[in-house]
Amino acid sequence: MRLKLNLSVQYLADQFKVSQGTVSKTFINTLNVMYVKMQPLIYWPSQEERRLTMPMEFRKYFGLKIAVIIDCFEIFIERPSNHVARAQTWSSYKHHNTVKYLIGISPQGAISYISQGYGGRASDKFVTNDSGFLEKLQYGDIVLADRGFDIAESVAQASSEVIIPAFTKGKSQLSAVDIEKTRKLAHVRIHVERVIVLVRNKYIILQDTLPLDYLISSDGSTPTIDKIVTVCCALTNMCKSVVPFD
Repeated sequence: MRLKLNLSVQYLADQFKVSQGTVSKTFINTLNVMYVKMQPLIYWPSQEERRLTMPMEFRKYFGLKIAVIIDCFEIFIERPSNHVARAQTWSSYKHHNTVKYLIGISPQGAISYISQGYGGRASDKFVTNDSGFLEKLQYGDIVLADRGFDIAESVAQASSEVIIPAFTKGKSQLSAVDIEKTRKLAHVRIHVERVIVLVRNKYIILQDTLPLDYLISSDGSTPTIDKIVTVCCALTNMCKSVVPFD
């Protein structure tokens, strides 16, 4: 109820006739268990597994080498009182203090990677390079991304390739080849955006401005906000895929 409907602690305390402290404690304890048990649901498939079940639209446009489609999404947080923390979490894109996550989905539409949270000021490139994402890549893998991911060099060091839309800067117009390439990429890259929308719509807590307390770890390791995001992504993986397989 807390994750899915974003019901307040006070409302839940009234409904179950317990104290707000009991609600908060129960939520955190249950979240900790769900986080441990559900992490395996966010699974990075092997090259062979991906190829055996590759959807037709990916086969048609990119063959069998697509490993993951990546994007970043942000969650609003309360404004920190500390000036350094406020600067680190300020997102010029969202015009709000945020925590940013790198998300990757397999061609089959399942969330196969979710990073730890970063301050909203961090660039997409920094998050990708720092999060451990590149360690997942294998020889010959292809990564699909948006223009903001200036990671070609980093991905190449992992013996893989990143494909992003063609840049229009300095050009009066794109060539016919670039237009076609960008069209094909947009046709399949849209799935990661659909998955992000799906996660947010299923778990309304991710649409709210989360308290700063959630940036602190309840067990000395992973911050509560990271556990919330991981559990919501894992639960979403149990739903029907947004990618058509025919």
